Amino acid sequence: MRYRLEWLGMRLAAALVPLLPQSFWIALARVVGSTAFVVDRRARCVAIGNLEAAFGERFSEDERRKIARESFQHFSRTMLELLWSPRLNSQNISRYIDMVNADEIKRLGSAGHFIMAVYHYSNWEWLGAACAYNLMPGTIISQEFKNSLLDPIFKDLRERVGHKFVPRHRGVIRMYKALKRNEPAAMLVDLTLPPRDGAVMIDCFGLKTSVAAAHGWLHKQTGAPIFPAHAEPLPGGRYRVVFHPAIRDAQEKSEQEIAQMCWDGFQPYVERNPAPWLWMYKHWRYKPSKTDCAYPFYAQTLPRFDRMISAPECVVEPED
Repeated sequence: MRYRLEWLGMRLAAALVPLLPQSFWIALARVVGSTAFVVDRRARCVAIGNLEAAFGERFSEDERRKIARESFQHFSRTMLELLWSPRLNSQNISRYIDMVNADEIKRLGSAGHFIMAVYHYSNWEWLGAACAYNLMPGTIISQEFKNSLLDPIFKDLRERVGHKFVPRHRGVIRMYKALKRNEPAAMLVDLTLPPRDGAVMIDCFGLKTSVAAAHGWLHKQTGAPIFPAHAEPLPGGRYRVVFHPAIRDAQEKSEQEIAQMCWDGFQPYVERNPAPWLWMYKHWRYKPSKTDCAYPFYAQTLPRFDRMISAPECVVEPED
């Protein structure tokens, strides 16, 4: 019954949200995000714990709470603007989104043969829309909902711009086939993966975590250049999409080194403006059994994680 009610509420929202101006939803997102910050105690504790682990004493307790609240607001705005996104099209997209450093991706990926490594920072959903309208649509791995009734609603919203969203199961193989057809592929690369799921170890704010290695694997199999990218909020309800330089000499680097280089190029942006990142997500689910670092309260030890630390370049290839 709960899943049915969630489905009905989301269907109504998808129909109603595009009828009102974006400015209304920006204001509502502040209210929704602030309310979620107060009501969702578990996510609030995760966000504040993450900030303390990442920044130590740089921020006071009040400052960490303020950043966490703003993170909830950014996420709420991203979701509401995804529902509003049917209002976007190739003619008006430039009114809402600037694109920075797109020349290199147009030059090196001129045949449509490139991999985009994206982060949960600000409005990553509209980043995808901007790329579809200004570059070309691609194949993207998506995270399924616990309530599978919601998947078709979000898939339809995201594929309106021309992208093809595929589930995680066999998703990397589908991306590989798209790249071989000279089509772009994209994935979110700041999610924690269990050590057994094709993950590699990286240092993230000085803490060990295991993240996806698929973009490195795909590059080695296809030669497609890897472009990290993120979105940033601008005044007036607009966004800036920033394309980072392509990962250099990636063929000579391991999947672990590629993943670390992608993160190292992104972390300074989070350090300068932390609020737009998804702090309520458990970015450090695992921790070493022996460490002097202060990991978040939810982090757990795992023997496989310790073995991964001792051999950080090991990676499980995607299933056939």
